[in-house]
Amino acid sequence: MINSGSSSLKYRLLDMPGAAVRLDAVVERIGRDDSHLRLRRPDTSDETQGCEWVGPIADHRAALAQVDASLRASGWGPEVGAADIVAHRVVHGGESFQGPALIDDQVVAAIRDHCRLAPLHNPANLAGIERCRELFPQVPQVAVFDTAFHQSLPASAYRYALPTDWYHRHGVRRYGFHGTSHASVLRQTAAFTRRPPEAFNLISLHLGNGASAAAIRAGRCVDTSMGLTPLEGLVMGTRSGDIDPAILFHMTRDSDLDLSQLETALNRDSGLKGLCGSNDLREIQRAVEAGDAAARLAIDIYCYRIKKYIGAYAAVLGEVDVLAFTAGVGENSASIRAQVCDGLESLGIAVDEQRNQYYQGGVGEIQAGAVKVLVVPADEAHEIARQALDCLHGVSA
Repeated sequence: MINSGSSSLKYRLLDMPGAAVRLDAVVERIGRDDSHLRLRRPDTSDETQGCEWVGPIADHRAALAQVDASLRASGWGPEVGAADIVAHRVVHGGESFQGPALIDDQVVAAIRDHCRLAPLHNPANLAGIERCRELFPQVPQVAVFDTAFHQSLPASAYRYALPTDWYHRHGVRRYGFHGTSHASVLRQTAAFTRRPPEAFNLISLHLGNGASAAAIRAGRCVDTSMGLTPLEGLVMGTRSGDIDPAILFHMTRDSDLDLSQLETALNRDSGLKGLCGSNDLREIQRAVEAGDAAARLAIDIYCYRIKKYIGAYAAVLGEVDVLAFTAGVGENSASIRAQVCDGLESLGIAVDEQRNQYYQGGVGEIQAGAVKVLVVPADEAHEIARQALDCLHGVSA
């Protein structure tokens, strides 16, 4: 699996269908003099084994070539080009893709066209795809889109109350993101509860540095918190989430910030970081324990926004069977899970203090009310690999 970011490239080799991870490789700071490659084999107890600092890596093609060469040299094989299939994470598929797609020239052209909708993400994703196609032309390659899972939204959920021309000419609508994560939560929840996805309603909370919520009715997403971009919705590590758009007009009149600076502020300097100076929840929680009022307020705002979305999605779904927490914060912060669920007893949502505090990993139940509350491990790599295999074998996503 290849996840090509703007300045990084992540490679993971999985044995399917069990998704056993054989190798991890991460190339960071692409294009800088201090670029480096880290290789790790999960079946070794030494996490530093295979760590290799390689100096400048100019671009994504050089990054992939370095991963391939390092795998050959390490003897850990197989090298990248010997894989049976290469799955690429692509952030934005617009309305063109409702599932994974076997990559050909038309798919590449569509991904390129959607760069206008995701200028920070799709160009990097595309760079990884193009380099892999050049380097390994004999290997089938599949694009798996973050937005695809949310293509089941009804128009009443995905359209904004804006001029119709903005939608038809400029593609302005809610697309949603973290789709592979929410799809993984749905799949794992169905397996854990031994019920088909069509048999329950789920609110899925992906809480990491990026955060989003999804309302899933009978196996289909019917609403999600992120919108045209990943900026809308919940408070995140550095992103603001929902704000009054007129704030931007006010700031252009009342400060010397231009639109580019405002975009940077909303995406990189807001959220938890904007409220208390840090986007690392562990640091923020330590600050709360030390009596930091700004840190306490940041967490209160963060949890309050999540709680509002749970209430809204409970209304959308009519009946909630499962509330699921996933991703870094969702899996690892018992206090956030407890604060989010506090006061939701009227919806049947409550957390058992002992179960919540001593959650040990895997899919775990922590509820004390009628609604099943689960902690679900983030497993996007497995989901991407599974979708890629299904696509290659002609199975509908």
